[in-house]
Amino acid sequence: MTEATPDPPRRVRVTGPDRHASARPRPRTGDIDEETPLGGVYLGSLLREQLLLAARVLGALAVTVGSLPLVFYLAPGLDDVRVFGLPLAWLLLGVLVYPWLVFLGWRYVRRAERNERDFAELMGELEK
Repeated sequence: MTEATPDPPRRVRVTGPDRHASARPRPRTGDIDEETPLGGVYLGSLLREQLLLAARVLGALAVTVGSLPLVFYLAPGLDDVRVFGLPLAWLLLGVLVYPWLVFLGWRYVRRAERNERDFAELMGELEK
């Protein structure tokens, strides 16, 4: 009778921690998740700050772009001004408005992300 050789052990892949995962601590959101009054205050503060930011950006847009028709109405001599062969009104409202909109959008996103990052840091500090 021949002895049966045991099966070789199964191979197991050993890996280290995920190198792509962020090392930042997770913020404490228990008060918000549980809808406590304190969590409502925290969330209300963030929402209020985001709303004020949106209002400031819309205000800047209204003052700059929204006032252009009024400027052209109050100063009728601007109708005759030409830049690069184009009427000034066309150049301002048809060309230069778009880079301004991109800038305002970019600025809004950066500030909104900063508000959220500050909020997450605040929640992380409160956890300690």
